[in-house]
Amino acid sequence: MRRCAGTLDAMTGRDATAAAALARVGGVAARSVLLRHVTRNELDRAVRSGQVHRVAWGQYALPTDIEARRAAQALGGVAILLSAAAHWGWARQWEPRQAQVAVRRGRRLTAEQREPYDVRWRAIPNEDISDGWVTGRERTVLDCAVLLPFSEALAIADSALRTGVDRSDLLDRVDGLDRQLRSRVRRVLECADGAAANPFESALRAICLDVPGLKVRCQVRIDDADGWVGRVDLADRALRIVVEGESVEFHSEREVFDRDCARYSRLAADGWLVLRFSWTQVMTRPDWVRAVVARAVALRQG
Repeated sequence: MRRCAGTLDAMTGRDATAAAALARVGGVAARSVLLRHVTRNELDRAVRSGQVHRVAWGQYALPTDIEARRAAQALGGVAILLSAAAHWGWARQWEPRQAQVAVRRGRRLTAEQREPYDVRWRAIPNEDISDGWVTGRERTVLDCAVLLPFSEALAIADSALRTGVDRSDLLDRVDGLDRQLRSRVRRVLECADGAAANPFESALRAICLDVPGLKVRCQVRIDDADGWVGRVDLADRALRIVVEGESVEFHSEREVFDRDCARYSRLAADGWLVLRFSWTQVMTRPDWVRAVVARAVALRQG
């Protein structure tokens, strides 16, 4: 099933602006992050309309978690995959079109009961269920690694590590999976990096991981002869290639613009090859992004 910002499909007008921005940054974000993309009035209006929820002081989320809990209770099942990730406060590359719920094998549901939800039939051990209605943290990461495309699974794993899930605990559970699934899951877990800033960066890194000869790291500090230049999204120090994900922000202050220009000029003057990609390019044209990055690697290796 294709995942997208499903809850945003029915939104129109200015009320959708803050929700759409929140979906782009992973479905959960601090107020300071959202205000880079929308105005205070737009954010406050989205909260009042219920399209965005304030889950803690200065923290906002899409209502994915609330919808997942309602679905699990309605079907007597367990929220899984992206719906479970939302409950744990993890940023997602895409929102699910429908709440994702697992019910026990043999459970009979009418077409009317199934229609509002993405229902899976499977047995989930009690020890993998939290609060009686959602898969636990480790089980959620493993399920996403098994069932989601690599870039989406990587975004979940990155976010899980950022919030304190232990990689070694996850790897310890790989041998308990079906043999044909182990290499797929192990790759996600070994490539995951809690230093990744957001799902946009995770998706960009997933593309770079498929480019032979390129070995990027997240959030790399770069200095030149004059001192600190900045921290870039992704960089391969050996090839001196920087790969940046550029989001469109509501504010475009002259001081910020000047600082960005100075940073990229200093990187170029110091021998770095800088590639910049937009959110739309990374999310909708990954093959093109991969081809451009591969050309840059070939240029460096040539």
